[in-house]
Amino acid sequence: MLRFTPSLRVAALACLVLGPSLAQAQYSWVAPNGVRHFSDRPPPPTTPPSKILKAPGHAPERALPAPAPVVEAKPQATLAQQEAAFQQRQKQRANEEKKEAEDAQRRLAQAERCEAARQVKAQVNAGARQVRYDAQGERVVLSDEEKAAKAAKADKVLAGCS
Repeated sequence: MLRFTPSLRVAALACLVLGPSLAQAQYSWVAPNGVRHFSDRPPPPTTPPSKILKAPGHAPERALPAPAPVVEAKPQATLAQQEAAFQQRQKQRANEEKKEAEDAQRRLAQAERCEAARQVKAQVNAGARQVRYDAQGERVVLSDEEKAAKAAKADKVLAGCS
């Protein structure tokens, strides 16, 4: 039969009391970003000794808490300033849209002129007789000089086309 002697009881009590303390974190340090870490593994080698708060075999050092990082506050724009900036952005956007609409209209008109010049050039090059109507509404057949002038005018317009 097993007997519990007083010395065995003291040893068991010591194990029960000291056991939880061995399970606690053995290392404590402050990272460069100011975060405090607790671990049973040593801190990274890049951690300076002054930032290690607790290590096995060393008494815990009383370190001052890391100062909070200073963040410079940018001056907040007032509501009136925000509204003025918004109005300015709206006006700028409206001007850009107007300019884009004008450019689109200009490109469309240029495309129509180019297409009309191509048609005139094709009619002149077809070799068929061409006619025009005078002020009295009578048909007049174009001469070779008038056809050449009409072709030259169409070539001039087509030179600006892509």
